[in-house]
Amino acid sequence: MTGEGASTRWLDGQELDAWLQVARILSWVPAELDARLLREDGITHFEYEVLASLSESADRRLRMSVLAGLANGSLSRLSHVVRRLEQRGWVTRERCPDDRRATYAVLTDDGYAKVVATAPGYVEHVRSLTIDPLDREQIVLLAQIGQRLNDAAGRGGLAGLAGEGRAASTGAADPTD
Repeated sequence: MTGEGASTRWLDGQELDAWLQVARILSWVPAELDARLLREDGITHFEYEVLASLSESADRRLRMSVLAGLANGSLSRLSHVVRRLEQRGWVTRERCPDDRRATYAVLTDDGYAKVVATAPGYVEHVRSLTIDPLDREQIVLLAQIGQRLNDAAGRGGLAGLAGEGRAASTGAADPTD
């Protein structure tokens, strides 16, 4: 609610078109990624993001609270997913020696192998859905727009990640490094 006396700032035609385009992308891209990963690799997109985030971290381990933020999920959701990944032998949990309240998720060698095996198909699908339809100028603009929106929502901090060592938008560590 906007409060008494405040007027609603309705979207004009151009703003509405921009929002509807974003809303459609937010609807179909995650569904496409999830469907492909389930069909080809037997994991969800969220599970892949968890494994990939761990593969990119120092010692392949992260505090669960940090991992939840990187994977864009709640701690509760992450806990359930990590349990499933533990059952598959891809992740283990370890208590944090410095903070007894904290737990680390640790990627196993089998988990790393799963990320390495999954990443090529994943990145090819990401590329076909979001990168290949654009020219280089549009890709740069898309990254800038995404960064601005993420910053405005308090979810920034990923600017230039590909240039800072992230494996060229694959979401997984490059096994050739």
